[in-house]
Amino acid sequence: MFRSKIRIHTCRIILLTSLVWLLVDVVLLALYSDCFGDGWDCNKNKNVNNDYIAKDNDEFRGKKAAIAAALQKNADDEDANIEENEVEHEVGDDGLMLPQYPRSRLKRWKPVPSVKPQGDSPGEMGKAVNIPIEQEKLMLDKFQENQFNLLASDMISLNRSLTDVRFEKCKEKQYPELLPTTSVVIVFHNEAWTTLIRTIWSTINRSPRPLLKEIILVDDASEKEHLGKKLEDYIKTLPVSTRLFRTENRSGLIRARLLGAKHVKGDVITFLDAHCECTEGWLEPLLARIVKDRTTVVCPIIDVISDTTFEYIQASDMTWGGFNWKLNFRW
Repeated sequence: MFRSKIRIHTCRIILLTSLVWLLVDVVLLALYSDCFGDGWDCNKNKNVNNDYIAKDNDEFRGKKAAIAAALQKNADDEDANIEENEVEHEVGDDGLMLPQYPRSRLKRWKPVPSVKPQGDSPGEMGKAVNIPIEQEKLMLDKFQENQFNLLASDMISLNRSLTDVRFEKCKEKQYPELLPTTSVVIVFHNEAWTTLIRTIWSTINRSPRPLLKEIILVDDASEKEHLGKKLEDYIKTLPVSTRLFRTENRSGLIRARLLGAKHVKGDVITFLDAHCECTEGWLEPLLARIVKDRTTVVCPIIDVISDTTFEYIQASDMTWGGFNWKLNFRW
């Protein structure tokens, strides 16, 4: 009997102690947390911003909500983006609503002629390049430099021809007569000479000249000699305005792209890898989507160039890009 009373009193003490500590926790949260009341020294601006953001999230839904909230929040900022100063914008139920491009900024264009094959030269029409057996050791040695068959790339013309891989209906599709201009930004680090220059020439040869405002190269702290003065002298001979910017230290792909984006003069920014080749009609469909809706971000079907033979391999149009749980990108 005596023991049972002790147990009851012990349980009461434990419960009372727990309640006291619970009350202490509530008081501390009320004083120091932004989630309760004004707090001990609560920054009321934070609460206003939180309410503002919550209001925005409820008011602006859809794919354009983030852009709309950012623009409205920074409407009175002195460092507002040039685009905001040039063109007024509205925010509707679906988010940001930018007006269409002024007609004076759009350019009239016409399709560019196909690049003609240069006889039976290696790699023409996107065909595979096979290295002779006696050069296989040299091929393997060069492969280590950029992790692709550099020997095969050096054998291919900088203006090589490619097959028109578009579907027949795509070839017949009509696009607006007036389209915005684009600045193509290409970032590279220790890129091979032939793959970089071939990327540039494929962009020039297969883009309607009125639509290609410029090409911006961003050298992310390369160490190769051919990417120094040789490249600077070469781009001066190109028929399209081409500018080169360099980072002092290795900054990575995204920071380097942002550096290039700061200097663009075109209406649209197009990012390309330093070892790709543009095909016929690659640019017009992208700009056609954007001229209809300036908040659109577009991406073409990305085909494959073999790293061993440089054969142009057409990819399926029924693929989607996404990330797995390790944040690795996969098709």
